[in-house]
Amino acid sequence: MRRFADYLILLAVLAAMILLFGMLRDSFFSVATLGSVANRIPALALVATGMTLVMVTGGIDLSVGSVLGLCGAVVGVMMADWQWALPLALLGSILVGGAIGGTTGAVSVKLRLPSFIVSLGMLEMARGLAFLATNSQTKYIGASIESLGAPFGGLVISPAFIISVLIVVAGQVMLSQMPMGRHWIAIGANREAALVSGVPVDRPRILAHVLLGALTGLAAVFNCSRLGSADPNAGVGFELSAIAAVVVGGTSLMGGRGSVVKSFMGVLIIATLEAGLVQIGATEPMKRVVTGAVIIAAVLADTWRRK
Repeated sequence: MRRFADYLILLAVLAAMILLFGMLRDSFFSVATLGSVANRIPALALVATGMTLVMVTGGIDLSVGSVLGLCGAVVGVMMADWQWALPLALLGSILVGGAIGGTTGAVSVKLRLPSFIVSLGMLEMARGLAFLATNSQTKYIGASIESLGAPFGGLVISPAFIISVLIVVAGQVMLSQMPMGRHWIAIGANREAALVSGVPVDRPRILAHVLLGALTGLAAVFNCSRLGSADPNAGVGFELSAIAAVVVGGTSLMGGRGSVVKSFMGVLIIATLEAGLVQIGATEPMKRVVTGAVIIAAVLADTWRRK
């Protein structure tokens, strides 16, 4: 019953937000706005899925925005400079993202360092590598990648949107139905108890970071398909949106509790919020203020629920 109530609350928040922005701006109820939200969702949904897995174990990764920018730079160099096909660039982006995520996870887990500190250092390194890879220039890719993010069949959804929804479903199944998912939850709830119970502690946590990195690499491809180019500045502040979506979806910052589907609903809320703020003419600083306030409100709600 409580899980069902959580879904109802998230749906009510989303409906209230849509109604509010619709009252403030008539153009909010339009195909263009729906398309804008739908185009924003795929990359954010993928990163939020991976972030959920990491946060369930009690960790966090602040570098995903910069990793998205670096993986996008990899795609740009491969396709614009080297003239490689999209499948190879996609594979390269996923491998680079997974390698960075694995490095962050291994350093934080093996050396017993806080993951937010390690990922903060990786944030700077990845952004610097993105600028070095592109010589601080935008790589224009064009139609060879735009089809991945373009709506098809007269709808507002794209192949990227469908792929992201399928990965959300797969992530939820992994977290709730598979042994690895139960290990993640047990580690986040009580690491010492999980260790005494014979649950492997280090490898599942590293794997969660690898999956987050790989999904961020795929998200970078989707982001490039939406823009038709690879910008080394891409993903600035993206980690805030991803963390906000996951926390709004009810995943605990302390670990031990989370749902990929609820995180996806948090993605819908954050994407709608960002689109609505653009519609009413909010400035970029104001959007960051609102996003930060949403994170704080969600954390307070999580603290109240745990008590």
